[in-house]
Amino acid sequence: MTLIYGHRGAKGEAPENTLASFQKCLEHGVRRCELDLHLSRDGELMVIHDPTLKRTTGRRGKVVEHTADELVGYDARHAGPVWKQACPIPKLEELFEKCAFEHWQLEVKSASRARAERTVLAIKALAERHGLQDRITVTSSSREVLKALLRVAPEFSRGLVAEYTWLDPLKVAKQYGCELLALKWTLCSPERVAKAQQQGLHVSVWTVNDPALMRRLADQGVDSLITDFPGLARATLG
Repeated sequence: MTLIYGHRGAKGEAPENTLASFQKCLEHGVRRCELDLHLSRDGELMVIHDPTLKRTTGRRGKVVEHTADELVGYDARHAGPVWKQACPIPKLEELFEKCAFEHWQLEVKSASRARAERTVLAIKALAERHGLQDRITVTSSSREVLKALLRVAPEFSRGLVAEYTWLDPLKVAKQYGCELLALKWTLCSPERVAKAQQQGLHVSVWTVNDPALMRRLADQGVDSLITDFPGLARATLG
């Protein structure tokens, strides 16, 4: 059976990476999600995709230049779809408290060695506080982040986010002891999926919004799909 992950919650139906989006995902009965993390100036884990605020909030500057209390005051619904209520940038802790997901893919964007380590340590502390260590896979395309995971949180499940073929994703995933391969759907072939699974990897494919493509990838045997429309995926795959 192919599992479903809501991409940034339910990005196609509610403002991405907001509490409203994750609640919408859960309303569809989809209990797995993918989200993106950046640290605030005071070291809190904030749920936002871009390193800058412009696209989702209309504000200037970088996430890291603002405190967590400032960031939760910013309305993150500028990137659509249309939403009546204001949608603050959430802290990861708020989602852990309010959303009962079975599994979380937490993607950490590329970072310097020091920032990668700080981010991983912050995830570790928060996960331990909420007893969620076994329900989290920390994913990244950044080798610095994967190295930091091995160094300071080796007990965590790790995942490689792969967008390009010129880096052999299976080789890189093996190098960092990953359990999950988050593969861009254009890189999917039955051969690559089978080879990854033979290597013990869970193959999670992003971002899959077309029902015919969902069915095709499910037929190829991918382990999970990451989609902007978790309700549509559930209706399509049953």
